[in-house]
Amino acid sequence: MATGEEQETERVAREARRDEADTAFVSATRPAPRGRASSRDGAAWLGIAAIVVFIGAGMRFAFDLERAGSPWFWVYAIVPSAVVAVVAVARAARDGEVAELIQPAWGDATRGLLSAAILFGVAVGAVRVVAPAGSPRESWLARIYLQLGDPAWLRVHAGLMAGVLLVAAAAEEIVWRGLVTRLIAEKVGSQRAWVWAAVPYALAHVPTAWTLRDPTAGLNPVLVAGALGLGLVWGGIARSSRRLFPAILSHAAFDWCVVMMFRLWGNGM
Repeated sequence: MATGEEQETERVAREARRDEADTAFVSATRPAPRGRASSRDGAAWLGIAAIVVFIGAGMRFAFDLERAGSPWFWVYAIVPSAVVAVVAVARAARDGEVAELIQPAWGDATRGLLSAAILFGVAVGAVRVVAPAGSPRESWLARIYLQLGDPAWLRVHAGLMAGVLLVAAAAEEIVWRGLVTRLIAEKVGSQRAWVWAAVPYALAHVPTAWTLRDPTAGLNPVLVAGALGLGLVWGGIARSSRRLFPAILSHAAFDWCVVMMFRLWGNGM
């Protein structure tokens, strides 16, 4: 049985490791023998590349026109991220970090919902500049919403969609602002890792530029650009709070707005 002094020493050490990491899913890097350092670096980057390819393949199939409005769209869009998220949670559990990173805390709701509202306002402004109504580029948004399905069906099944969007948001945050950010931080440091992590998040959406392209407007950059910008914001939220729950809440609320409540196309936007 540990004494009170030993427990306090362990708590202080744990706080020191967390302060050194200063980002979600990043604990103090375990030192490796000098001869194995380069192989560990290569394995980390290879792991990130594999995640990008795996999830990117899911995006490629999800946004194919033949799956527009089909339940298979949601399967291909969410399941790859969910699979990697399970691996990420297992790794966090091994390191004893799950509770610290995903449990809610006072102020999370305000931070998450307020940031989602600001992001939605920015998205509305960006759409009006980049793909205004009546322009050929408006088709970029139309193709995205075509994949999501009939809005009337989505509204009738609002409860189901709330669960789907929450799972999707949680999985993506655990993967990109969690596992991938940690892998990058172990190599470049936590000060820049959350910025770097937005890049592979955007790269995983690159296949959609082709699957959602328009014959007139050309390749569709909406999801790639959106992932880069949103990834930076949600990465900043995760880093500042050193937990994933506020970013998950912001992500889920933003998705609910653009998918279910205030669609960026088709509602007179």
